[in-house]
Amino acid sequence: MKRLLLLLMMAVVSLNLAAQDITLPVPHKTGGMPLMEALSKRVSSRGYTGKVLSNQQLSDLLWAAWGVNRADGKRTAGSSMNTQDIVLYVFMEKGAYRYDAGSHMLVKMADGDLRTKVCTQPFGPQAFLQIISVADQSKGRGDEMSKKIASATNAGLIAQNVYLYCASEGLNSVVYAGGIDRDAVASILKLGTDQWPVQGQAAGY
Repeated sequence: MKRLLLLLMMAVVSLNLAAQDITLPVPHKTGGMPLMEALSKRVSSRGYTGKVLSNQQLSDLLWAAWGVNRADGKRTAGSSMNTQDIVLYVFMEKGAYRYDAGSHMLVKMADGDLRTKVCTQPFGPQAFLQIISVADQSKGRGDEMSKKIASATNAGLIAQNVYLYCASEGLNSVVYAGGIDRDAVASILKLGTDQWPVQGQAAGY
């Protein structure tokens, strides 16, 4: 009886832990604004209302940014020699998450509103989410400078996808490199020495 009770308690704990993750709805892969119109509306915007995005919008945004779009695991944005060295971390009011593209879900990394910890810009707490692109340099090729140039380029390709999705959806977005607190990001996410926070990107209404 005690063993059964213990197993039930462990199951409840496991469910509670799993509930912290966010399983995203299937992304919409058709429709939206025509490409040329989205390009004409792409801007960097630093003003946000704090209005909440729906789970569907969050799903579509992250898939557009860096989702899997082919059966072989390749992504919506290119990466140098297909290293797929960039990991996206999403900071929202309820916590920090890692985007797992293969499962299309958000994996909880930390609790609480940490947007102002990682983004030092005034719009840090106003945008619905802060996307932090972290490069895993162990996946790179060549010397340290070559790896950093490739990672920065790869992060830029992802950022443009976010910009275009936001333009299509009527959302605001802005990329920032100087306004990211890399020490705070590394501490919150417990990054290793090979993991480098490249840039941040705000998105929201």
